[in-house]
Amino acid sequence: MDVGISDESLSPPCAKWRKVAYGGMQPGFDDNHTDESFLEDMVMNANVVKRDIAKVILDSVSISQYLCIVSLVILLWTHSLQSTLDEYSLLLLDVCLLASGFVILLLTREMSSLRLFFHYLLNIAFFTTGLYVLSPIYNTLTRSISSDTILAVTVSLIILHLFLHDYSGCPIGVPGGALFTAPSLTSCVSLNASVVASVFIASRLPSRLHVFAVMLFSMQDFLFAPFVTYCIKKCSFTLHLAFSCGLMALTLSLVYALHKLLFVVLLGLLVFVSVVCPCWLIRIQEYKFEINGPWDEAKLCFDIRD
Repeated sequence: MDVGISDESLSPPCAKWRKVAYGGMQPGFDDNHTDESFLEDMVMNANVVKRDIAKVILDSVSISQYLCIVSLVILLWTHSLQSTLDEYSLLLLDVCLLASGFVILLLTREMSSLRLFFHYLLNIAFFTTGLYVLSPIYNTLTRSISSDTILAVTVSLIILHLFLHDYSGCPIGVPGGALFTAPSLTSCVSLNASVVASVFIASRLPSRLHVFAVMLFSMQDFLFAPFVTYCIKKCSFTLHLAFSCGLMALTLSLVYALHKLLFVVLLGLLVFVSVVCPCWLIRIQEYKFEINGPWDEAKLCFDIRD
C-alpha cells in the first residue's frame, strides 16, 4: 500500500529567528521580522526628569535677574540720551559699581594670591584704558545715520542678545583662567550684539567723556555683571536670592519713576518668567512620553581603571 508523503513533512524544520546585529538576512525570515520578544526590553520614560515646581521657580530667578540687569542698562541709556544724567555723575556711578564688583570678587572667591589680585587690577586697567582711547571713534561712528535707524537696530540687537544669552550662570571667561569655559557660538553672538548696541547708543551722545562713561557702564553690565552674579550664586544661594530680589525691586522702582506703562510691562515680564513659565513647564511634563528599547543606537561606555 502506497503511503503519500507530503512536501511539508520532507521540508527541514523552520529555523528560530535570532537577533543579529550585522548578520544580514536570516533564511526564512524577512529583514524587518520581529518576534514576540522584541518588546520585552522596552522602557518607558527612563530618562524623564521629575521636576519640582519650587526648584524650577528658584532656577528661573537667574533669568529675571539678568532681565533686570539689561533693564538698568536701557534706563541709563535713556537718561543719557535725554541729558538727565551728566557724564561726571555717570563716571562716579561707574567707579562705585566697579569697586563694588571687585569687592564682591574678593569676598566670594579665595584670592589669597597677590599675583591673582594684581592680575585682576591689570585687566581692569587695560580694559578701561582701551575704552577711553576708542571713545573718540565711537563718538563719530554713526554721525551719518539717522537716530530712528540707530534706535531700531539697537532694539533688535538687545532682543537678539536676550534670546541667545547663556542663562545657565557659567561665565564665558574669567580673568586668571581659574573658571574659564569655552564660549559657545550663541554666547559669542549674544555678547557681540550687546557690544554693538552699546556702541550705537554711545555714538549719539554729545561729548567723548559721556561716550566713555556710557560704554564703561554697559561693558560692566554685559560683560562683568554675569561673572559677579555667578560668584555670588556659587558662594551662597541664599545670598543670590536676596541679591536678585533687591535688584528686581530697584529696577522696578526706577522704571516706575520713568514710565508707568513700562513698569507694568517689566513687572508682567518678570511674573511671566518667574511664575507662569515654571508652572507651564511642570504642566506639560505630564504629556512627555519617551520610549527606549533595543532599536536605539548603542551607547559605548568605557570603564577606565588603573
